[in-house]
Amino acid sequence: MRDVLCVPLDEKMELVFAADCSGGIGLKQHDVVRVPYDVVGYHGARVALMELMSIGAIPKAFIMQNFVSDDVWAALTSGIEQAMRELQLSLPIVGSSESNMLLMQSAVGFVVAGTVTIDRKKIGVTPRDACWAVVGEPLVGEDVMKRKNRMLPLSLFRELLQLDGVYEIVPIGSKGIYYEWKLVCGDRPIHCSLPLHASAGPATCVLISYDRKQESLLRSIAQTLFYPIVNKL
Repeated sequence: MRDVLCVPLDEKMELVFAADCSGGIGLKQHDVVRVPYDVVGYHGARVALMELMSIGAIPKAFIMQNFVSDDVWAALTSGIEQAMRELQLSLPIVGSSESNMLLMQSAVGFVVAGTVTIDRKKIGVTPRDACWAVVGEPLVGEDVMKRKNRMLPLSLFRELLQLDGVYEIVPIGSKGIYYEWKLVCGDRPIHCSLPLHASAGPATCVLISYDRKQESLLRSIAQTLFYPIVNKL
């Protein structure tokens, strides 16, 4: 199971949706984490785009639900466009802003729509003898800003997508590395030097499966962000 919705269009093509949301993060008085709204837009777009692109889908359009105010639309879209540039994308953005009710905290929703051909869909394609690793570190809240050099850069994510021998890429969410591992591989014990249950917030790291022959190349590309996973069985 992955955090995307795939809807068949015909025998060869599927329509794909990926979503993320942000709450209590922004510049309202009662927000838990105080950051500018371009930062909110960037990280929300990052998650939705990574979820969609990780299965081999091509993004086609971006949708945003802004519950903050009309005034922050431009800042939010500026952050979204930054994420797109880093992924070498240019997508139309549509959405709506809540302008009737004043909320006490910031809240934003992000949706990406795209398409994938069934023969290029990267779900359940990892062979049994594949190796596994985490690229990036799990970070959440203020740590995303304080330790952003430990977060998987979108440029590196894009490179992983294009690298031969990388079978699947699974963005890690708020439930942590082991939660995503269980969804893909089942409840098998593993070892990794990273905390397995820590939240990765805005997909600050990814779980990857890969051909063992590519490990030296992956280590050279990811450098200190590469964390191998050892299956204890």
